[in-house]
Amino acid sequence: MESDTQRSNYRITDLMETERPRERLAHLGAEALSDAELLAILLRVGIEGENAVQMGQRLLKCLGGITGIHTASFDEVVQQHGLGMAKAAQLKAAIEIGRRLTINSPQTKPVISSPQDAVNLVQYEMSLLESEELRIVLLDTRNRVLRVETVYRGSVNSSQVRVGELFKAAIRSNASSLIIIHNHPSGDATPSVEDITVTRAIIQAGKLLDIDVLDHLVIGRNDWTSLKEKKLAFV
Repeated sequence: MESDTQRSNYRITDLMETERPRERLAHLGAEALSDAELLAILLRVGIEGENAVQMGQRLLKCLGGITGIHTASFDEVVQQHGLGMAKAAQLKAAIEIGRRLTINSPQTKPVISSPQDAVNLVQYEMSLLESEELRIVLLDTRNRVLRVETVYRGSVNSSQVRVGELFKAAIRSNASSLIIIHNHPSGDATPSVEDITVTRAIIQAGKLLDIDVLDHLVIGRNDWTSLKEKKLAFV
């Protein structure tokens, strides 16, 4: 009789053809596949004792789902058992393509009508970052998101942020307004004096360029702060 261990070590080719991820995608469409099956198609092959679907299931569990794979550093993904640089790069690239598709599709562009809407775009990812990042949400005349761009990594203070560089992305995208977002790795979402100073400089530059700066949001571990709601830098 076949043991439980032997049964758990089957390969993708041991599955019936109609149960294999690629064949299921071809016949039923990608939306019919589980996250693990989609990962299995990217991974192509598993490792000894673990087929590609099982490997996908393990990665989802260890890294916290698709979002966890996206937010994990490249090195963290590479270090997962059975993954090398090539497979890790494939996973990160595929998830990033999906993220960009969601933001850039005219039919699915999010509309920002409140600070919470902007926070929802990035909070899960940015609240877990171990270093500070400054991002800008670029908006059209209807407050639809054109794109979210990372402008700085590292300490965000008035001596390091070059305001002209920050607006380059807005000009390239023909944005009518933008929202600044940065995180505090300490977990405390209280704006610093430097945050307020940077915001004032950015607001003034926006007035000269006719690009409205709608808000500056600080993301903490479990909360966030709107400088505009707190009437800090915004008058």
